[in-house]
Amino acid sequence: MTTLDALSANKGRLRWQCRRALLELDLVLERFLARDFDALDEEALGTLAEMLALDDYALWALVNGSQPAPNARWQAMLARMTAPAA
Repeated sequence: MTTLDALSANKGRLRWQCRRALLELDLVLERFLARDFDALDEEALGTLAEMLALDDYALWALVNGSQPAPNARWQAMLARMTAPAA
């Protein structure tokens, strides 16, 4: 498998992991995927993967701002996720 194939497979898994049971979170992630996902570099994809490993309620707490992000990378990703549509 080439590096490009591996990256493509990883992106496919991350897209699938963005489908969440919590409707509010699903809507935020759906908009984020449509707007920004294809522009993410490998580092940003890694950050997204870390965040998607959280359960829905823990991730939603970060997205809605009721819990602070633990580091600057997550803060930047949350800013991208929650940015208003242009």
